[in-house]
Amino acid sequence: MFIIRETVALEATAVFDKTDLVRLVTQTMPFGKYQGKVLIDLPEEYLLWFSKKGWPEGQLGMLLALALEIKINGLEGVLKPIREKAIPSTSAQSEDKLH
Repeated sequence: MFIIRETVALEATAVFDKTDLVRLVTQTMPFGKYQGKVLIDLPEEYLLWFSKKGWPEGQLGMLLALALEIKINGLEGVLKPIREKAIPSTSAQSEDKLH
């Protein structure tokens, strides 16, 4: 008995590194309705719109696609320590000034 398995061709994805995760929590959207908003904080609906209409070229498009993948898979929590390290809290900075 033979089992035939359908092979699904997956869309090639860009390779990213840990600096891209830092960029997701520090870089802001340079244009449009959400100009100035940190990339990982963009609404999922907005990212889905880009995925249908086409990503911006270059690094921005890759980062937006990465942000969507993280959101779809519920992995935003993975970025919390990266965000805290990249952007120290103002309360921690205030405490340092007191000592």
